[in-house]
Amino acid sequence: MATNLSSEEILSALEKMDAAELEQLVPRVIALTASRRAPHLKPEESALLARINRALPEELKTRLDHLEEKRDEGSATEAERAELLNLSDKAEQLHAERLGALAQLAKLRGTTLPALMEKLGIRFPRMPG
Repeated sequence: MATNLSSEEILSALEKMDAAELEQLVPRVIALTASRRAPHLKPEESALLARINRALPEELKTRLDHLEEKRDEGSATEAERAELLNLSDKAEQLHAERLGALAQLAKLRGTTLPALMEKLGIRFPRMPG
């Protein structure tokens, strides 16, 4: 049986709840509001956005930066230069995969790649090397 409560009745009921109950309820209300405001994505768009949002793990970024510094200083060993090349290849591959997913999403949405990147606030970082 559906009950239609006014906003005042709901607020009155909320005022009677203890803090723990409110803390459990508030995230659910926010999620409900967001789901009603946000456009629902098609599964294909969700999959593309997941690929677009993949990033090189932070520890690999840090290692890559360290190895680039050593290379630039001329103090990298042969093993470190080989590791740098390997990590650079991984970063470039990930960048290419993300760019490909962006292009597919732009096509799916009927827009250009630069327009989609601007709308999503995406700016690719400099490439290693």
